[in-house]
Amino acid sequence: MLNEFKEFVARGNVMDLAVGVIIGAAFSKIVTSIVEDLVMPVVGALTGGGFDFSNYFLPLSANVTATSLAAAREQGAVFAYGNFITVLINFLILAWIIFLMIKAVNRVRASVEKQKESEPAAPPPEDVRLLSEIRDLLKQRA
Repeated sequence: MLNEFKEFVARGNVMDLAVGVIIGAAFSKIVTSIVEDLVMPVVGALTGGGFDFSNYFLPLSANVTATSLAAAREQGAVFAYGNFITVLINFLILAWIIFLMIKAVNRVRASVEKQKESEPAAPPPEDVRLLSEIRDLLKQRA
């Protein structure tokens, strides 16, 4: 079982996946910072005078009087729509960036394939050419 596990881990796909997950986690932190530190303060200023957008909520209990989401959650049930909108914007930015990256990779792949198609095929080696001629001659005699 240990050898099978070593083979599994040694395959290129597993290592590529591990690298992708690590880079994705780091990239997610960058996108989160962009949303929380750059986008949401502007959106918050436009929608309510500079409040932290993630603190927007609707109280679902009569005894909730707090102005911050954390304090309101301690007092009772709340509908935290601001936090959801922040996470949704995070996702949309991340999805857009991934879309642009995949589009760029597809463009590069297409140009590489087009370049390969335009290059003439290399002539076969001399021994392959001679064997093909012998095969053709034998087919003609048969």
